Amino acid sequence: MITLSVIVPIRDGERFLPDALASLGRNIRRDFEFIVVDDGSVDATRQILDESDLPGLSVISHERPVGLADARNAGLKLAAGRYVTYLDGDDWLAPGYLARLVSAIEELGCDFVRVDHVQVEGRKRVVHRAPVSRRGEKLVPREHILPADVKTMVDYPYAWAGIYRRSLGELLRFPGSLHTAEDRPWIWRLHREAGSFAAVSLAGLFYRRQVAGSLTQVGDERQLHFFDAFELVFKEVEEEFMAKAVRNFCALLGHHLEIADRLTPELRARFAERGAELVRRLPSGLVASAVGGMSVERETVLRHLVPEIAPSPRVRRDREEP
Repeated sequence: MITLSVIVPIRDGERFLPDALASLGRNIRRDFEFIVVDDGSVDATRQILDESDLPGLSVISHERPVGLADARNAGLKLAAGRYVTYLDGDDWLAPGYLARLVSAIEELGCDFVRVDHVQVEGRKRVVHRAPVSRRGEKLVPREHILPADVKTMVDYPYAWAGIYRRSLGELLRFPGSLHTAEDRPWIWRLHREAGSFAAVSLAGLFYRRQVAGSLTQVGDERQLHFFDAFELVFKEVEEEFMAKAVRNFCALLGHHLEIADRLTPELRARFAERGAELVRRLPSGLVASAVGGMSVERETVLRHLVPEIAPSPRVRRDREEP
Protein backbone atom coordinates (compact mmCIF):
# COMPACT_ATOMS: atom_id res chain seq x y z
CA MET A 1 0.00 0.00 0.00
CA ILE A 2 1.25 3.46 -0.91
CA THR A 3 1.25 5.93 1.98
CA LEU A 4 2.42 9.08 0.19
CA SER A 5 2.31 10.30 -3.40
CA VAL A 6 4.69 13.16 -4.23
CA ILE A 7 3.63 15.04 -7.37
CA VAL A 8 6.36 16.96 -9.20
CA PRO A 9 5.26 19.08 -12.19
CA ILE A 10 8.09 20.37 -14.33
CA ARG A 11 8.67 22.07 -17.67
CA ASP A 12 12.11 22.68 -19.19
CA GLY A 13 13.72 21.99 -15.83
CA GLU A 14 17.06 20.47 -16.80
CA ARG A 15 18.98 23.01 -14.70
CA PHE A 16 17.40 22.13 -11.34
CA LEU A 17 15.74 18.73 -11.84
CA PRO A 18 18.85 16.74 -10.76
CA ASP A 19 18.76 18.56 -7.39
CA ALA A 20 15.06 17.83 -6.95
CA LEU A 21 15.50 14.14 -7.80
CA ALA A 22 18.54 13.84 -5.51
CA SER A 23 16.52 15.31 -2.64
CA LEU A 24 13.73 12.81 -3.29
CA GLY A 25 16.37 10.11 -3.17
CA ARG A 26 17.19 11.22 0.38
CA ASN A 27 13.49 10.76 1.30
CA ILE A 28 12.88 7.27 -0.07
CA ARG A 29 10.55 4.84 1.66
CA ARG A 30 9.09 1.70 0.16
CA ASP A 31 5.58 3.08 0.65
CA PHE A 32 6.34 6.41 -1.08
CA GLU A 33 5.81 7.05 -4.78
CA PHE A 34 7.14 9.95 -6.85
CA ILE A 35 5.11 11.11 -9.85
CA VAL A 36 6.92 13.54 -12.15
CA VAL A 37 4.79 15.26 -14.76
CA ASP A 38 6.92 16.47 -17.67
CA ASP A 39 4.74 19.22 -19.07
CA GLY A 40 5.93 19.48 -22.66
CA SER A 41 9.62 20.09 -21.99
CA VAL A 42 11.86 20.74 -24.99
CA ASP A 43 15.18 20.60 -23.14
CA ALA A 44 16.93 17.61 -21.51
CA THR A 45 14.27 17.11 -18.82
CA ARG A 46 12.94 13.84 -20.28
CA GLN A 47 16.45 12.44 -20.76
CA ILE A 48 17.27 13.16 -17.11
CA LEU A 49 14.08 11.38 -16.05
CA ASP A 50 14.76 8.39 -18.33
CA GLU A 51 18.21 7.99 -16.82
CA SER A 52 17.03 8.30 -13.21
CA ASP A 53 17.11 5.21 -11.00
CA LEU A 54 14.96 6.77 -8.27
CA PRO A 55 12.88 3.98 -6.65
CA GLY A 56 9.14 4.54 -6.88
CA LEU A 57 9.42 6.98 -9.79
CA SER A 58 6.65 7.27 -12.40
CA VAL A 59 6.73 9.75 -15.27
CA ILE A 60 3.83 11.33 -17.12
CA SER A 61 4.82 13.12 -20.34
CA HIS A 62 2.74 15.77 -22.07
CA GLU A 63 3.62 16.36 -25.70
CA ARG A 64 2.42 19.95 -25.36
CA PRO A 65 2.34 22.04 -22.18
CA VAL A 66 -0.99 22.15 -20.36
CA GLY A 67 0.13 24.40 -17.49
CA LEU A 68 0.97 23.87 -13.84
CA ALA A 69 -2.64 23.33 -12.71
CA ASP A 70 -3.43 20.54 -15.14
CA ALA A 71 0.04 19.03 -14.71
CA ARG A 72 -0.67 18.70 -11.00
CA ASN A 73 -4.13 17.34 -11.77
CA ALA A 74 -2.60 14.70 -14.04
CA GLY A 75 -0.37 13.63 -11.18
CA LEU A 76 -3.34 13.52 -8.80
CA LYS A 77 -5.20 11.25 -11.20
CA LEU A 78 -2.36 8.73 -11.11
CA ALA A 79 -1.67 9.02 -7.37
CA ALA A 80 -2.32 5.95 -5.22
CA GLY A 81 -1.15 7.26 -1.84
CA ARG A 82 -3.27 7.79 1.24
CA TYR A 83 -1.71 11.26 1.33
CA VAL A 84 -0.50 13.68 -1.34
CA THR A 85 2.13 16.40 -1.34
CA TYR A 86 3.83 18.47 -4.03
CA LEU A 87 7.30 19.55 -5.06
CA ASP A 88 8.03 21.97 -7.89
CA GLY A 89 10.83 20.83 -10.16
CA ASP A 90 13.15 23.73 -9.30
CA ASP A 91 12.91 23.23 -5.51
CA TRP A 92 14.31 20.57 -3.19
CA LEU A 93 13.67 18.78 0.12
CA ALA A 94 15.70 18.23 3.27
CA PRO A 95 16.61 14.60 4.10
CA GLY A 96 13.82 12.85 5.98
CA TYR A 97 11.35 15.67 5.41
CA LEU A 98 8.64 13.53 3.79
CA ALA A 99 8.62 11.01 6.63
CA ARG A 100 8.13 13.86 9.11
CA LEU A 101 5.25 15.21 7.00
CA VAL A 102 3.52 11.83 7.09
CA SER A 103 4.08 11.48 10.84
CA ALA A 104 2.53 14.91 11.41
CA ILE A 105 -0.73 14.20 9.59
CA GLU A 106 -1.07 10.70 11.02
CA GLU A 107 -0.49 11.87 14.58
CA LEU A 108 -2.91 14.79 14.25
CA GLY A 109 -5.59 12.91 12.27
CA CYS A 110 -6.73 15.94 10.25
CA ASP A 111 -7.58 16.50 6.58
CA PHE A 112 -4.43 18.45 5.82
CA VAL A 113 -1.33 19.84 7.50
CA ARG A 114 0.43 23.07 6.56
CA VAL A 115 4.12 23.69 7.17
CA ASP A 116 6.72 26.43 6.99
CA HIS A 117 9.28 26.64 4.15
CA VAL A 118 12.72 28.01 3.38
CA GLN A 119 12.90 30.68 0.68
CA VAL A 120 16.13 30.62 -1.29
CA GLU A 121 17.61 33.52 -3.28
CA GLY A 122 21.16 32.72 -4.29
CA ARG A 123 22.95 31.87 -1.03
CA LYS A 124 20.36 33.61 1.13
CA ARG A 125 18.02 31.41 3.19
CA VAL A 126 14.92 32.79 4.98
CA VAL A 127 12.32 30.71 6.82
CA HIS A 128 8.74 31.73 6.02
CA ARG A 129 6.18 30.59 8.56
CA ALA A 130 2.63 29.53 7.82
CA PRO A 131 0.57 32.39 9.30
CA VAL A 132 -1.05 30.62 12.25
CA SER A 133 0.36 30.73 15.76
CA ARG A 134 -1.34 27.61 17.14
CA ARG A 135 0.88 24.70 16.23
CA GLY A 136 0.44 20.95 16.48
CA GLU A 137 -3.30 20.96 17.19
CA LYS A 138 -6.36 20.17 15.12
CA LEU A 139 -8.09 23.34 13.86
CA VAL A 140 -11.14 24.28 11.78
CA PRO A 141 -9.99 25.66 8.39
CA ARG A 142 -12.85 28.19 8.04
CA GLU A 143 -11.87 29.77 11.35
CA HIS A 144 -8.45 30.71 9.95
CA ILE A 145 -9.56 32.78 6.93
CA LEU A 146 -10.27 35.94 8.93
CA PRO A 147 -9.56 38.62 10.10
CA ALA A 148 -9.48 40.60 6.89
CA ASP A 149 -6.65 42.98 7.80
CA VAL A 150 -4.18 40.34 9.06
CA LYS A 151 -2.20 37.81 7.06
CA THR A 152 -4.00 34.47 7.42
CA MET A 153 -3.87 31.00 5.91
CA VAL A 154 -5.52 32.04 2.62
CA ASP A 155 -2.58 34.42 2.14
CA TYR A 156 -0.27 31.39 2.22
CA PRO A 157 -1.40 29.50 -0.89
CA TYR A 158 1.64 27.33 -1.65
CA ALA A 159 0.38 23.81 -2.41
CA TRP A 160 3.82 22.34 -1.74
CA ALA A 161 3.82 23.67 1.85
CA GLY A 162 1.75 20.84 3.23
CA ILE A 163 0.35 17.33 3.03
CA TYR A 164 -3.25 16.39 2.20
CA ARG A 165 -5.51 13.37 2.51
CA ARG A 166 -6.19 12.10 -0.98
CA SER A 167 -9.76 11.37 0.17
CA LEU A 168 -10.38 15.14 -0.05
CA GLY A 169 -10.98 14.36 -3.73
CA GLU A 170 -12.13 17.33 -5.78
CA LEU A 171 -10.90 19.80 -3.14
CA LEU A 172 -7.37 18.90 -4.20
CA ARG A 173 -7.91 19.62 -7.90
CA PHE A 174 -6.68 22.90 -9.33
CA PRO A 175 -8.69 25.06 -11.76
CA GLY A 176 -7.34 23.75 -15.04
CA SER A 177 -8.18 26.89 -16.97
CA LEU A 178 -5.48 28.82 -15.11
CA HIS A 179 -1.81 28.93 -16.04
CA THR A 180 -0.84 31.11 -13.08
CA ALA A 181 -2.42 32.02 -9.71
CA GLU A 182 -4.10 28.61 -9.72
CA ASP A 183 -3.29 28.22 -6.03
CA ARG A 184 -5.46 31.21 -5.02
CA PRO A 185 -8.94 29.71 -5.62
CA TRP A 186 -7.51 26.35 -4.54
CA ILE A 187 -6.46 27.52 -1.07
CA TRP A 188 -9.71 29.44 -0.56
CA ARG A 189 -11.82 26.39 -1.42
CA LEU A 190 -9.71 24.12 0.76
CA HIS A 191 -10.11 26.36 3.81
CA ARG A 192 -13.80 26.96 3.20
CA GLU A 193 -14.80 23.32 2.67
CA ALA A 194 -12.36 20.93 4.36
CA GLY A 195 -13.17 19.73 7.86
CA SER A 196 -9.90 20.04 9.76
CA PHE A 197 -6.27 21.08 9.46
CA ALA A 198 -3.19 21.76 11.53
CA ALA A 199 0.03 23.70 11.22
CA VAL A 200 3.35 22.28 12.39
CA SER A 201 6.78 23.86 12.75
CA LEU A 202 8.52 21.96 9.98
CA ALA A 203 10.59 23.76 7.33
CA GLY A 204 12.12 21.14 5.07
CA LEU A 205 11.16 22.43 1.63
CA PHE A 206 13.55 24.83 -0.08
CA TYR A 207 11.76 27.18 -2.47
CA ARG A 208 13.87 28.91 -5.11
CA ARG A 209 12.90 32.51 -5.87
CA GLN A 210 13.86 34.62 -8.89
CA VAL A 211 14.26 31.60 -11.18
CA ALA A 212 14.16 32.62 -14.83
CA GLY A 213 11.19 31.00 -16.56
CA SER A 214 9.20 30.39 -13.39
CA LEU A 215 5.61 31.62 -13.33
CA THR A 216 6.51 34.34 -10.83
CA GLN A 217 9.01 35.76 -13.31
CA VAL A 218 7.34 35.44 -16.70
CA GLY A 219 5.77 38.49 -18.30
CA ASP A 220 3.48 36.99 -20.90
CA GLU A 221 -0.31 36.69 -21.15
CA ARG A 222 -0.42 34.05 -18.44
CA GLN A 223 -0.20 36.90 -15.93
CA LEU A 224 -3.75 37.87 -16.89
CA HIS A 225 -4.95 34.60 -15.34
CA PHE A 226 -4.47 36.36 -11.99
CA PHE A 227 -7.83 38.02 -12.65
CA ASP A 228 -9.49 34.77 -13.73
CA ALA A 229 -8.29 33.21 -10.48
CA PHE A 230 -9.89 35.89 -8.35
CA GLU A 231 -13.05 35.82 -10.44
CA LEU A 232 -13.40 32.23 -9.20
CA VAL A 233 -12.71 33.30 -5.61
CA PHE A 234 -15.33 36.07 -5.72
CA LYS A 235 -17.85 33.78 -7.42
CA GLU A 236 -17.66 31.19 -4.64
CA VAL A 237 -16.85 33.11 -1.47
CA GLU A 238 -19.53 33.66 1.16
CA GLU A 239 -20.44 37.18 2.27
CA GLU A 240 -18.73 36.70 5.64
CA PHE A 241 -15.39 36.35 3.86
CA MET A 242 -15.82 38.98 1.14
CA ALA A 243 -13.86 41.69 2.98
CA LYS A 244 -10.91 39.32 3.25
CA ALA A 245 -11.14 38.30 -0.41
CA VAL A 246 -11.24 41.96 -1.50
CA ARG A 247 -8.23 42.87 0.61
CA ASN A 248 -6.38 39.77 -0.60
CA PHE A 249 -7.04 40.74 -4.22
CA CYS A 250 -6.23 44.44 -3.80
CA ALA A 251 -2.94 43.72 -2.05
CA LEU A 252 -1.85 41.32 -4.78
CA LEU A 253 -3.04 43.67 -7.52
CA GLY A 254 -0.94 46.45 -6.00
CA HIS A 255 2.07 44.14 -5.89
CA HIS A 256 1.65 43.18 -9.55
CA LEU A 257 1.31 46.82 -10.57
CA GLU A 258 4.51 47.67 -8.68
CA ILE A 259 6.45 45.13 -10.77
CA ALA A 260 4.60 45.76 -14.04
CA ASP A 261 7.80 46.74 -15.86
CA ARG A 262 8.34 43.04 -16.64
CA LEU A 263 5.31 43.22 -18.95
CA THR A 264 5.30 44.64 -22.46
CA PRO A 265 3.59 48.04 -22.75
CA GLU A 266 0.61 46.44 -24.50
CA LEU A 267 0.22 43.73 -21.85
CA ARG A 268 0.78 46.24 -19.05
CA ALA A 269 -2.13 48.28 -20.40
CA ARG A 270 -4.36 45.20 -20.60
CA PHE A 271 -3.38 44.20 -17.07
CA ALA A 272 -4.24 47.65 -15.73
CA GLU A 273 -7.53 47.68 -17.65
CA ARG A 274 -8.62 44.34 -16.24
CA GLY A 275 -7.53 45.36 -12.77
CA ALA A 276 -9.51 48.59 -12.83
CA GLU A 277 -12.56 46.84 -14.26
CA LEU A 278 -12.59 44.20 -11.51
CA VAL A 279 -11.95 46.70 -8.72
CA ARG A 280 -14.94 48.76 -9.89
CA ARG A 281 -17.19 45.67 -9.71
CA LEU A 282 -16.31 44.99 -6.08
CA PRO A 283 -18.19 46.55 -3.13
CA SER A 284 -16.80 50.10 -2.98
CA GLY A 285 -16.80 50.24 0.82
CA LEU A 286 -14.74 47.06 1.08
CA VAL A 287 -12.29 48.34 -1.53
CA ALA A 288 -11.90 51.67 0.29
CA SER A 289 -11.32 49.90 3.60
CA ALA A 290 -8.79 47.52 2.07
CA VAL A 291 -6.82 50.22 0.27
CA GLY A 292 -6.93 52.54 3.27
CA GLY A 293 -5.14 49.93 5.38
CA MET A 294 -2.20 49.46 3.01
CA SER A 295 1.17 51.14 2.80
CA VAL A 296 1.22 54.66 1.37
CA GLU A 297 3.11 53.41 -1.68
CA ARG A 298 0.63 50.64 -2.47
CA GLU A 299 -2.35 52.88 -1.80
CA THR A 300 -0.94 55.41 -4.27
CA VAL A 301 -0.56 52.74 -6.96
CA LEU A 302 -4.13 51.54 -6.53
CA ARG A 303 -5.65 55.03 -6.41
CA HIS A 304 -3.76 55.89 -9.58
CA LEU A 305 -5.38 52.86 -11.20
CA VAL A 306 -8.89 53.65 -9.88
CA PRO A 307 -9.01 57.33 -8.84
CA GLU A 308 -12.61 57.10 -7.62
CA ILE A 309 -11.75 54.76 -4.72
CA ALA A 310 -13.40 56.45 -1.74
CA PRO A 311 -11.23 57.71 1.12
CA SER A 312 -11.29 55.58 4.25
CA PRO A 313 -9.99 56.29 7.78
CA ARG A 314 -6.49 54.89 8.07
CA VAL A 315 -5.89 52.41 10.86
CA ARG A 316 -2.58 50.89 9.89
CA ARG A 317 -0.02 51.03 7.09
CA ASP A 318 1.39 47.54 7.32
CA ARG A 319 3.66 46.41 4.56
CA GLU A 320 1.61 44.21 2.28
CA GLU A 321 3.23 40.95 1.21
CA PRO A 322 2.57 39.31 -2.18
